[in-house]
Amino acid sequence: MSTEKLDKEESRKKIKSLVGDIKVAMMITGFDQKPIPAIPMTTKKIDNDGNIWFLSLRNSHHNQNLLKDKQVQLLYSDPSDMEYLSVYGEAEVTTDRAVLEDLYEKTDDNWFEEIDDPNLTAIKVRPEEAYYWDTKTNKYITLLKLGVGAITGNKQDIGEKGELDI
Repeated sequence: MSTEKLDKEESRKKIKSLVGDIKVAMMITGFDQKPIPAIPMTTKKIDNDGNIWFLSLRNSHHNQNLLKDKQVQLLYSDPSDMEYLSVYGEAEVTTDRAVLEDLYEKTDDNWFEEIDDPNLTAIKVRPEEAYYWDTKTNKYITLLKLGVGAITGNKQDIGEKGELDI
């Protein structure tokens, strides 16, 4: 697996690509707690500044944690395509109506009482550090390369990993 160091623009594109493919992150908050709280969250969008946005309930456990400590870890994982992303950053909870209207979709009615739900909030995560692991090809080619490497003893280039410059 080759290691890459992407510049800021390439890093934003890489994050946007991986998040767009995976969509659901495990959001970790409350780092002082044991066990550390983690909850699956659907990414609503990545804005032009690279911020990652989610919808959430004001009275949720993770929103309460973010009021005490804004640090958050997002873990994106797609084992079927062998794509992984870890994002560490600072979160901000907002109830700005324009933001909520921008993010809200009809399918969100499954979790919220429509756009006018008084408990509806948005969470903006501003990435500070990120690291990714990604195969260059689909999983079948990667598995084939792994097999060839095991049989021949020759290392195969099965993908890339790298720290993202945010």
